[in-house]
Amino acid sequence: MTERGVPKHIRSDNGPEFVAKELRPWLAHVGSETLYIEPGSPWENGYCESFNGKLRDECLSGEIFYSLREAQIVIENWRTDCNTIRPHSALGYRPPAPLAIRSPENSTLDGANAI
Repeated sequence: MTERGVPKHIRSDNGPEFVAKELRPWLAHVGSETLYIEPGSPWENGYCESFNGKLRDECLSGEIFYSLREAQIVIENWRTDCNTIRPHSALGYRPPAPLAIRSPENSTLDGANAI
């Protein structure tokens, strides 16, 4: 928002990932508003719905996190695998950012650089 300005609205679903109670007042304060997709209409926000479903099904549902740090490492490892190793059909079954073109200082496969 600091580089491109405040958007007229931010599109979101009404799911558990969305923290509407905290975000709505902040958006109003900065001059934006929320624009919700219709319940049961994931095609209105397909990229986010697809990502949220994959993250939940492939990573979160199979884990029990005992600390925030453990969750950060596991999720970062999943994200790195998804972006550097796993083939994506929309990209001709290639990963978005293969390891061969990533610099060594950006590699986080061991979770050492995870947030």
